[in-house]
Amino acid sequence: MKLEIDRETLLKPLLQVAGVIERRQSLPILSNVLIRLANSELSLTGTDLEIELVARTSIENTETSEITVPARKFADISRALPEGAKICIEIDGEKAKIRSGRSRFTLSTLPASEFPALDSIEAPVEFSVSQQQLKRLIERTQFAMAQQDVRYYLNGMMLELGKTGIRAVATDGHRLATCEMQTKLDVPETRQVILPRKGVGELLRLLDESDSLAQIQLGTNHIRVNLPDMVFSSKLIDGKFPDYRRVIPENAALRLICDRETLRQAFHRASVLSNEKYRGMRLQMKDDLLRATVHNPEQEEAEEEVEISYNGPEMEIGFNVAYFLDALNAIRDESVQINLSDANSSCLVHGEGDTDCKYVIMPMRL
Repeated sequence: MKLEIDRETLLKPLLQVAGVIERRQSLPILSNVLIRLANSELSLTGTDLEIELVARTSIENTETSEITVPARKFADISRALPEGAKICIEIDGEKAKIRSGRSRFTLSTLPASEFPALDSIEAPVEFSVSQQQLKRLIERTQFAMAQQDVRYYLNGMMLELGKTGIRAVATDGHRLATCEMQTKLDVPETRQVILPRKGVGELLRLLDESDSLAQIQLGTNHIRVNLPDMVFSSKLIDGKFPDYRRVIPENAALRLICDRETLRQAFHRASVLSNEKYRGMRLQMKDDLLRATVHNPEQEEAEEEVEISYNGPEMEIGFNVAYFLDALNAIRDESVQINLSDANSSCLVHGEGDTDCKYVIMPMRL
């Protein structure tokens, strides 16, 4: 292999692929990036056996060859070179020689034949959505995923595909986020799959705000997302996601409406003095006024008052302020609506004019 390429052409896809690779690996080959030249195309592949990322770019080179080099070292070298630099890569036996200007580097290589590949997707369900729509779905729900929960199926995001659209759902058992997108899908029946937490984060990192299409292939055990110059693949979590519909309050007749940003800022200020472990916040609703108070073990206290529109009796209820802030940060409407039934039941939060994205927060005893 002999390759010359502009630093800028190489660096972005290399950093994206290197982001998938874990620093500590059980197999040395998993610390490497696969470099493949074929049909005037350069492809870079990284994997941790759960997620695979392939970045492709066109180059003026008709050679066909492949090799693997240490991903982090190669990325750090490329990043450290000056802008506009030309990078020359040449394979000599079991070493990769990298030259740029007066800089010389020699990296160890491993044969490409040892590099693992994810299984091919057989008889997949295929459909396309805009990157912007898919990014919106993930952004507005991913924060509610569990972290290292023994209920492994909660450590990810559930995607539900139906004939009329896609719904994303995430929950950690204390709060739930769901967002749906209306689009016609050619699927024979409603289907649910669970993407692992790391895969959700990597996919979100790759998506942009454009209307360019993300082509999605969904198999029994894998999902593959084809983006311009990039292919993302991930194993799916094998498990049954809980029935999220049972968690969403249906008869929460008490309605509170407030300016979203005013409420978000008030809760943010109050959260400064909240208990770092439990993050408890007491809400009192009375006469179109919301009073939020927090206490901590140091006997410190914060109180915020916010004008609201409220149609119910005087009530007091406790919540985790961090869960509320996550929901308010995800909502884009100017006004937010909170539906409650009583002081012991979950509340439903959504934008006043947007019921596509909903957030359920369980109460706390304070």
